[in-house]
Amino acid sequence: MTKLIVLLIGLIIIAFILWWFFGKHDVTSTEAAVTAERQSVDITVSGGYSPEQVVLKQGVPAVLNFTRKDASTCLDRVVFSDFGINQELPKNQLEAIEIDTSKPGEYDWACGMDMFHGKVIIK
Repeated sequence: MTKLIVLLIGLIIIAFILWWFFGKHDVTSTEAAVTAERQSVDITVSGGYSPEQVVLKQGVPAVLNFTRKDASTCLDRVVFSDFGINQELPKNQLEAIEIDTSKPGEYDWACGMDMFHGKVIIK
């Protein structure tokens, strides 16, 4: 009986891990606010990125304002490989990152350890 209980608990843990890493999760998305021919989005870094998906208008200069609340060293950098950006995010400080919006497309970003992700969509 004990072996059966241990087996069931193990299967439940495996199912949770599979759901956590491979399951579909709700993605928070926002469209940039455009003012005076400039667009910006505020992104909070706390256990991930919020919002995780940002929609920008093509050809309008854009800034993503990251504020890291999380003490984790995993989230102390943000990397936009498509734009050649690898920026440190000091804790509790706003870090503005300019994004090139000249080409439409979808561009991913990640933390320094590539565990947490986000996406910029330029239309």
